[in-house]
Amino acid sequence: MTENGSAKRVIIKKDAETLADYVATRFVNRIVKRVAEGKRMHICLTGGTMGGAVLRSAARDPRVAEIDWSLVHFWFGDERFVSRESDDRNDRQARAALLDALDVPAENIHAVASTDDGLDLDAAAIAYADELAQFAPADRSETGPWPSFDICFLGVGPDAHIASLFPDRAEISVTDRATVPVRDSPKPPPERVSLTRPVINSSKRVWMVIAGADKAAALGLALAGASYQSVPAAGAKGRRRTAFFVDEAAADQVPPQLIDREY
Repeated sequence: MTENGSAKRVIIKKDAETLADYVATRFVNRIVKRVAEGKRMHICLTGGTMGGAVLRSAARDPRVAEIDWSLVHFWFGDERFVSRESDDRNDRQARAALLDALDVPAENIHAVASTDDGLDLDAAAIAYADELAQFAPADRSETGPWPSFDICFLGVGPDAHIASLFPDRAEISVTDRATVPVRDSPKPPPERVSLTRPVINSSKRVWMVIAGADKAAALGLALAGASYQSVPAAGAKGRRRTAFFVDEAAADQVPPQLIDREY
């Protein structure tokens, strides 16, 4: 299989637990390598069952205690616009699963504003875009006013949504800004902030982590090259690598020629 970012690579593991452990190891491998080179790293996290499972597995890796976390910045692909202490918050899940156990500077964890912060939904989206812009690279030939994530994790819903970009809604087509407010989300809670496709697709690596038979149809459509407006996962791609890490239950409709043994 070719190694460019447009090539979609599918790595299949037996079950969700094995999958989470495999992705977590690849994740820590990448951080260790880049930090050892003294390079800053930007990582975009996702929520959901598998997003949390990967982070909990990473937290058990003994190497995390040896990493210089001052070089690593964490962001979120989307966030639910609710109270800071709500269990619906992706950043709350990530902190409990991994981030609170790391010696990472507080300013390196970039959370979207909550309903407790005195901002309305639109202002929260603008504030997050402004924070992203502070870390934009000097050379923006392959990005915009936002960092290029070394790894952008994405979950994929049964409806093939990614972040809070849902099928056949206006947000999936927004390209003139880094973030977008989402109202009346098809999945509760109704108000959210999401990164837009240009931000996701300027990532060096996009890693979609998918488990469960209920995701098989969405995965099949994404790999078949369906319209991203109706199948948002089909439009997610990294500049260097685009990987679907899936368990056997989700892989029922994966064409054999797209399967890789390892990442």
